[in-house]
Amino acid sequence: MASEMTFFEHIDELRTRIVRMAIAVIAITIFCMAFSLHPFEYAGIPLAYPFPDPINNVSAQIMLFMQKDLIPPTVTLVQIAPGQAFFAQVYVSMLAGIIGAMPVIVKEIAGFIAPAISPKARKSISHVVAPAIALFVAGVAFSYLVAVPFVLQFLYQYGEAIGAVALFNVSDFISFVLQFLLGFGIAFELPVMMYGISLTGAMSPYFWRNNIRYAVIVLVVFGAIITPDGSGITMWFVAGPMIVLYLAGMAAVESRAKKLERVAGARA
Repeated sequence: MASEMTFFEHIDELRTRIVRMAIAVIAITIFCMAFSLHPFEYAGIPLAYPFPDPINNVSAQIMLFMQKDLIPPTVTLVQIAPGQAFFAQVYVSMLAGIIGAMPVIVKEIAGFIAPAISPKARKSISHVVAPAIALFVAGVAFSYLVAVPFVLQFLYQYGEAIGAVALFNVSDFISFVLQFLLGFGIAFELPVMMYGISLTGAMSPYFWRNNIRYAVIVLVVFGAIITPDGSGITMWFVAGPMIVLYLAGMAAVESRAKKLERVAGARA
């Protein structure tokens, strides 16, 4: 039982789960650095098979796709130091590792916090694994398809206004994009975090509604801090979705609480 575990046993369990998550991330990261995907067709269906190629690897293929998809033709991607392209590939591989290992990461986190939840609520924690993975992927997709293109185009206009030559350092470009992708992926986990906290009983189901005004202020300030300009426009690409997600998490928590209240009333 969780109540019988000592503090050091909890620490040991946490270490074991972290090691499992790290192994999953590292394995996918190494794959992305060591292999490339060669396309082929089978029965008219486009497929790909892995082939050892540490130079034109999966991360390089992803970077080429990002460069074509995100950088306007008027902007040139440059490498001003020998190791920049290599480390950029490492960063991309690590992000791919985190995304690919997300089922393992969510499963291990849910397994670690499960003992802090009442036996009746433990079944509910298993139901958040799939939504947590879906929300992370949705955050990454939203960032890549909407937020990053808008922010890049918005910032390019400042350079164009003064006639500056548009050169983008490959390391800075990858760091900039990955910061958004990972940040949005984690930010989109907000409803799952709210739901998990409520399952532990640390917060009342109606705590989120009672403090919504403070939550909105915090989310707007958070959006202003992590966005790269002070225009007040790009911050809403962070704050806006997070406010919507907060409302979704609040609705999910209250829906579960009302369902439990109805069940308790029926039994009484």
